[in-house]
Amino acid sequence: MPVSPPATPWLRRFHPAGPDAVRLFVFPHAGGNASFYFPFSARLAPRAEVLVVQYPGRQERFHEPCVEDLHELADTVAAEIAESAEEPFALFGHSMGATLAFEVGSRLHAAGARPRALFVSGRRAPSVPAPGSVHLASDEKLIADMKLLGGTDLRMLENAELLAAILPAVRSDYVATETYRYRGAPPLDCPVTAFIGDVDPRVDAPMARAWATHTTGEFALHVLGGGHFFLVPHLDAVVETVATTLMTADDRNLFTRN
Repeated sequence: MPVSPPATPWLRRFHPAGPDAVRLFVFPHAGGNASFYFPFSARLAPRAEVLVVQYPGRQERFHEPCVEDLHELADTVAAEIAESAEEPFALFGHSMGATLAFEVGSRLHAAGARPRALFVSGRRAPSVPAPGSVHLASDEKLIADMKLLGGTDLRMLENAELLAAILPAVRSDYVATETYRYRGAPPLDCPVTAFIGDVDPRVDAPMARAWATHTTGEFALHVLGGGHFFLVPHLDAVVETVATTLMTADDRNLFTRN
């Protein structure tokens, strides 16, 4: 099966998948881009059809203005991917992307396109406040916070030209993340699986367990060794958990296409 580009610039497909594969929408972290999740897609193919959301202001969308409001971004993404949200589909997001995946999933669910699973990584539940002011700080303090969290090649942070290119998108995402306020929404009815690092400075186990209140379905929490970007060294473990969860749902006939 050839790898064809999705019809919208909001989605990137890196690998082909089997005809009965579950469609998995992936939402990058703050400052992240679709290419970061190429290895994630490679490991899941062909078991899942991975479609990674590409935010404005990065890579081929570099010249487009960033969106600094997560609710506005969720409205836009939900509308853009609605035609691609054919059941069965699932959602995965890391950090800021976890909150966005939830908000998009809530909008799709309200419109009648019900996600069959939600995977949230490195992020507290939407109902747990996460105020912050790093987006108001100097570039130096913003860069220091990026170094604290990891996930960005240090060579990029030490290159003035590259920094000038990426910092606007990073700051915009910090604005979106730190000014986000949960507005309340009916709980989803799908399983929710959360992943966190055991020394993540942004989220601990109680904050992650609060995701259980956002679904009437099953909830599971996986704590892995590492900080905010535990996802990188534990990618295989995360992928296998995602794949197993999807296959388990398939065994229960939850993921049978009509």
